[in-house]
Formats: sequence, C-alpha cells, structure tokens
Amino acid sequence: MSVILPSTPGLTVNAQGSDREKLHTTAKQFEAIFVRQMLAAARKTDFGGEDVFGSQAMDTFRQLQDEHFADVTAESGTLGMASIIEAQMARFLPAETTPEADVTAQEKAQR
Repeated sequence: MSVILPSTPGLTVNAQGSDREKLHTTAKQFEAIFVRQMLAAARKTDFGGEDVFGSQAMDTFRQLQDEHFADVTAESGTLGMASIIEAQMARFLPAETTPEADVTAQEKAQR
C-alpha cells in the first residue's frame, strides 16, 4: 500500500517499506518544505519598485513554480539536507537484519 502525500506529488511513502525507506522519503519531504519556505520568504521581499506584472495569477504561477522547484531540488539531492537529516536520524533506528547483513556477520564471525 502506498500513500501519496499531497504536498509533495513525486514522493510516496510505502506503508510496508522499511523504517530506513520511510526515513529517506520523509527527509526528502522535509527538505522540500524547507526550500518552499525559503522561496516564500524571498518572494515577500519588496525592493520598492512597482511590479508591472503583479497580479493574483502571477502570484499563483510563482507559487506553483516555487513548489515544483522545491520538489525537484529535494528529489535530486542538490542541497544535501535530506541526506544529512537521514544520516542523523538513522542512528535512532533499530538495526535491520537483511540476508546480506546476515552473511556479512557470519563472515566476520568466521575470521
């Protein structure tokens, strides 16, 4: 079962996924939200000039453009915030046992 989050169309959270997969997706979503907030704050600045192209339609277009940019930036990992968040939060996850991890553990035990 997958849950599509409305704030980030390209990112889905798999309900049966591992905790690490969920953390990875959530960290990317957080990065996208952070970028959206930065862009929204930058758009609020006023440099004293009258905007010739100012209208509700243009504001909506800019908002959609900023949201898309934030999603693409987070998905591509350009800023690297998601990977940093994921690495820090992964320390609190329980160790996962995978067949590869079991084989590696057995090989180490044999040495």
